[in-house]
Amino acid sequence: MVSNFHMPPVGFGPGSQPEDEDKQLEYMQLPSGMRTYSAHMPDIDDPSAVTPALKTLADIASASEAAALGGMASFDLSHLDKANRALIAETMGQGEVSVKIRGIPALSVQESVFAGVWMIAGVGIDKIEVGPVPSAALSRAFEPFRHGQGKAHPRGGDVVNAPALMAELEDKSAAFMGGEPHVINLTLLPHTEGDLLWLDAVLGEGAVTILSRGYGNCRITATALPHVWRVQFFNSMDTLILDTFEVTTMPEVAIAASEDLADSAERIREVLEAIR
Repeated sequence: MVSNFHMPPVGFGPGSQPEDEDKQLEYMQLPSGMRTYSAHMPDIDDPSAVTPALKTLADIASASEAAALGGMASFDLSHLDKANRALIAETMGQGEVSVKIRGIPALSVQESVFAGVWMIAGVGIDKIEVGPVPSAALSRAFEPFRHGQGKAHPRGGDVVNAPALMAELEDKSAAFMGGEPHVINLTLLPHTEGDLLWLDAVLGEGAVTILSRGYGNCRITATALPHVWRVQFFNSMDTLILDTFEVTTMPEVAIAASEDLADSAERIREVLEAIR
């Protein structure tokens, strides 16, 4: 007698389930799409009418080349008429990085499609800066927008590891003299929601917030403690995948590399050649 243990299971395998020829498998949408550079050539009927804008673009290209070697330059656009200013805006487009600088004056910064070329706007301010990062994002980063409450801030019962992390951040902040960043990876460390809320209150918030878009988003927020940044990476489904504190001058993800600046110089010159 054959034991039921050896019999083939019932209800499995081909032919065991009703067929529906019209039904198709539905898959979860996968992350897709990354913003990449695509040359845009403005259509200009009379290049002589926009000579100031063309000269400014040529100067920006030269400044990008110099910035690749460590320089920085600024170009005031407020003197340009409507047609020339429009050509600059059309040529610059919008890149992957935007910066909000709170305080007086409040500034809105948008990277152009040319890495390291930053469009800066504020009350009475209309300019372009060329460099690895906007100068105000460095000089004003840790001006308190929301003051830190200090380590004496009351702790809830679910505050467990935050005091030790705060001690480490204070020590590294005080000792920071440039060089390699010090990173605390919250994603790999045990912590509670109470830890994060306590750290947020104790560290406060600086003046600068940066959003970098690529595959998903990277949100970078200055704290009110010098040299300490909160860096959070989200995938294209807007799920937090990496959460860190960085003790550094500026997180590397927000900095335009020398190679990118040199490439920007070349691309701007290609646009100028097409216009002329």
